[in-house]
Amino acid sequence: MKKILVIEDEPEMRRNITALLRYYDYEPSAAENGREGVEAALRERPDLILCDVMMPELDGYGVLQTLQADESLARIPFIFLTAKGEKEDLRSGMNLGADDYLTKPVANADLVRAIEARLRRSEQQVKREFNPDFSSCEPLLALGLTPRAAEALLWLAQGKTNADIATILGITESTVKKHVQEMFEKLGVETRGAATVRALEVLNSCSSTKASAM
Repeated sequence: MKKILVIEDEPEMRRNITALLRYYDYEPSAAENGREGVEAALRERPDLILCDVMMPELDGYGVLQTLQADESLARIPFIFLTAKGEKEDLRSGMNLGADDYLTKPVANADLVRAIEARLRRSEQQVKREFNPDFSSCEPLLALGLTPRAAEALLWLAQGKTNADIATILGITESTVKKHVQEMFEKLGVETRGAATVRALEVLNSCSSTKASAM
């Protein structure tokens, strides 16, 4: 059973999420604030973390930054689950390195799908020793893209929609579509999937190079 840590300060929400996870055969644990959440992550090494943003003692952004500073925890899939649904909040969460950002109320099916997708990607990375470095779009510039198109490709490769990318980068969706068209032309591909594969190859190569140099 996959272990999922739920960091949520609202008791009813915490109970509902953990009950849902048990129903789908996950092994949930819970923490009622950010500080306890970090301690639980260090102690339990969960397979995925669901985390609220607005919490006492340490907010969700602080939790994510603390975990990312620990190499043994930095790769745990991390999903923000919060009532903060403004574009600026989404952009902040994704730019900090969260794998997903779901706003409350979220349908049970949508939450489970997001969890399954992130766990599946994590498993594939382990099996294939595949660990693309999403920390910077700079390696993607070698593909002949403009800096802004490279940024868009970085997020596209992480499964984000045009609307998501527009919000994260603070641009219009029509501008994102222009960047996607530029990607297709420069990479010689016709689909988002093909562009994603090419980007992941480059980002994984960059990650492997960094690891070899250490």
